[in-house]
Amino acid sequence: MPSFGTVLSPIGEIGVVSDGTAIRRVTWRSDPPARTDAETDAEPDPLLAEALDQLTAYFDGALREFDLPVDLGRQTDTTRAVLLALYETVGHGETLTYGGLARRSGTEVPARGIGAIMGANPVPIIVPCHRVVAGDGLGGYSGGAPGQGLATKRWLLEHEGALPTSLF
Repeated sequence: MPSFGTVLSPIGEIGVVSDGTAIRRVTWRSDPPARTDAETDAEPDPLLAEALDQLTAYFDGALREFDLPVDLGRQTDTTRAVLLALYETVGHGETLTYGGLARRSGTEVPARGIGAIMGANPVPIIVPCHRVVAGDGLGGYSGGAPGQGLATKRWLLEHEGALPTSLF
């Protein structure tokens, strides 16, 4: 039975969905998914509480690496390989190009395809798709409040020290 919680952050209210064994979703949606009466009476989810605590610590600058089980949901083998390569090999404060991630994942996906896979990431921030950049700039980002994707990506990369803090 999924549990939902939120954490306030400098980039908006972050919603987290847990099934009790893994984090299944991280969104900028602040409205919880529809619940049944049985779910409303459910016991607190310790994994959800831990995820919210870790996200709070990350945004406070006290956490550099998440230690949470994630469930990427139904994905193709290629998408799963790319997301796992990102999760397992690109650390806090690092960036990697779309093409570099394609090579690192061992897939034949072109850079544009990697961008589409990043957009399909169900657990952004924890699986750090914001760390994947274009060879000539930031690239795109579908996270954040509507219309704030690149500003959100820039904030996350500045927060991690991968980009110098913007003067404006």
